[in-house]
Amino acid sequence: MEPAPSRSGSRTRLRTHPADKGMRRSMGERDFIALIDGAHQLVKAPIVLVRDRLNTHVSRAMRDLIAEREWLTVFLLPPYSPDVNPVEGVWAHVKQSLANLAAVALDRLETLVRNRLKRLQYRPGTLDGFIAGTGLGPGERTASP
Repeated sequence: MEPAPSRSGSRTRLRTHPADKGMRRSMGERDFIALIDGAHQLVKAPIVLVRDRLNTHVSRAMRDLIAEREWLTVFLLPPYSPDVNPVEGVWAHVKQSLANLAAVALDRLETLVRNRLKRLQYRPGTLDGFIAGTGLGPGERTASP
């Protein structure tokens, strides 16, 4: 079993699949489930997870792993549904904050984006606004396609 997520400010012990510099890194299905298990151990409460329909998010292996956890409730967003996906608001906010930026290098841009995302962690009112912007509140569900 993977270790629980680390406390804020400390290094995580989760594995990520390595990639060349500039390439996207990813977590495997089992790594993601280990993250969810760790979060469950940390909060000691049921978890509700809202996910998009990326192929790895809806695979048979992922469905089986989720089914084994009665404390985990998963809602899938309808296909391409930016209007009910609060992450779209997050990205719009970050993009707006970088609107007139002329980054001299890709690594500098990456640093700025990470910085903007980190700042949002300390603005719960703004994050709540992204959820409210979807028109959905706690307990509301989207229609399944």
